[in-house]
Amino acid sequence: MRIKRGISTHAKHKKLFQATKGYRMTKRRLVRTAKQAFLHSGEYAFAGRKNKKRDFRRLWITRIGEAVKQRGLSYSLFMNHLKKANIEIDRKTLSYLVTEQPEVFGRIIDNVKAVN
Repeated sequence: MRIKRGISTHAKHKKLFQATKGYRMTKRRLVRTAKQAFLHSGEYAFAGRKNKKRDFRRLWITRIGEAVKQRGLSYSLFMNHLKKANIEIDRKTLSYLVTEQPEVFGRIIDNVKAVN
């Protein structure tokens, strides 16, 4: 007896088309093209998750650097003085303080300047 694969193939295609639902033109209609687009989108998503971390860190450093520059320090000196003063605050929190609570950030800078 021969094996008919139509049911499983149709199910795979249906699953693929469901995954590529929002894509444009043949990327959602043709099986081979849809499969390539689906695989590429997974690669882009993986890389994007890594780039997101990189981009946010760059944003935090830029915010901190500009705020510190207005108070007469450079970013690298500020971070060095933070370590010497044993103040362990990550860049994400420092960036939040710069944007949302500048008076608290100002006090941190004053403490850093006082220690060094």
